[in-house]
Amino acid sequence: MSLKLKIKDVERITVRVPFTPRCQVWCAREQYQWDISEVLRVTTDAPDIVGYGETMPHYTWGRVSDQAIARVKGRNAAEFLGDDSLGAGLQMALYDLVGKGLGVPVHRLFNLPLVRQWCPISWWNVDMSPGDFAAEAREAVAAGYTSHKIKGRPWWDIYAQIEAISEATPAYYHLDIDWNQMLVNATNAAQVLERLDQFPRVSLYESPIYQRDVEGNRQLRAKTTRPIAHHFGDPPFPTAVQGGACDGFVIGGGIKGVLQQGIQAAAFDKSFFLQIVGTGITTALSLQIGAVLSHAQWPAVNCMNIYSDDLLAKPILIKGGYAQVPEGPGLGIEVDEAALTRFKMEPPYEHPALRLLLAICWPDQRKRYYANIGQCWTDALNGNLPIHEDGARLEYVHNDGSADWDQLQRRAQEGPVFSHS
Repeated sequence: MSLKLKIKDVERITVRVPFTPRCQVWCAREQYQWDISEVLRVTTDAPDIVGYGETMPHYTWGRVSDQAIARVKGRNAAEFLGDDSLGAGLQMALYDLVGKGLGVPVHRLFNLPLVRQWCPISWWNVDMSPGDFAAEAREAVAAGYTSHKIKGRPWWDIYAQIEAISEATPAYYHLDIDWNQMLVNATNAAQVLERLDQFPRVSLYESPIYQRDVEGNRQLRAKTTRPIAHHFGDPPFPTAVQGGACDGFVIGGGIKGVLQQGIQAAAFDKSFFLQIVGTGITTALSLQIGAVLSHAQWPAVNCMNIYSDDLLAKPILIKGGYAQVPEGPGLGIEVDEAALTRFKMEPPYEHPALRLLLAICWPDQRKRYYANIGQCWTDALNGNLPIHEDGARLEYVHNDGSADWDQLQRRAQEGPVFSHS
């Protein structure tokens, strides 16, 4: 068996997997590099044993270095299980390889009992208009999803967004909302969350205010009927648990770290969702992990739905809001080699940032212009934006090639431009 697990070669295949049309529009502001994935193909001295893994180089807990590849070549893949320093795709590929070599699914390599064969899974979208959210939700229902994680942003009328999704979907369809701390403090957040509590579809709030504000989060939990989730580790786990800062966690990263954090959360009876992002390859890994972590009870976020192709020969089965854990050896999937060829990308493996002009608009004709979404984030996190005013929306200002557009965009690069016409 050791001969079959000896690593012969590690091949990097960078692909550009197109977003779906609607996601392409809205991801263009900040996730525009997410359509780039590096697929690792690891071969052994046994030609029928090949491991696959995936890294999103512009959104990952760890890129794969040339040094990591050199370190594993010629060695037994089993020696490196649990080594998070390898980076996302390489670590994933070695688990796939060892599972195939032993003829068992990856979850059997974790030395934990199987607790589920179907894992809860969520549709995911960055913030978008109420109409587009509703269209995404209809697609999610048709694809077998019952949960939808959306981004809450102060530059949108979030109540209109929730209403639009609710009108477009069955009563069982529910929403988890992630603010990335943009409500800033408990005073701001309380009025928003108490109003959102009135919507039956809303199930969970992620990071509404600064996670480090333990007292503010504790107070906020007392004012809402929905659980609040924090990214694991901020504040440190003992502080979060002892201080009552949250009801559960968001967990992602390397396999060893994810398993450790999941076990810690379970020891204190804290639910969590796995956030391990990529195409179908990465989703398969998330399912293998979710199969053995008892408290991975909230719908996982993998973002597979934003892509036009999952890179799999056979799609992962999703029914009633749950994804079936692949049962075959390794990750339990077959990578679509034709798709890797079709989407193969030549260097450089990055996209230039688009020249944008964004406008936050309110019904009374107030507007603020920004040159990029990072400026909007900065204003929000500094408490410089109105919070979810009725009728608020974000717009792209079309570049008509005029001197006026160019001048306004250049002004916005220096900071937000206020307008009230």
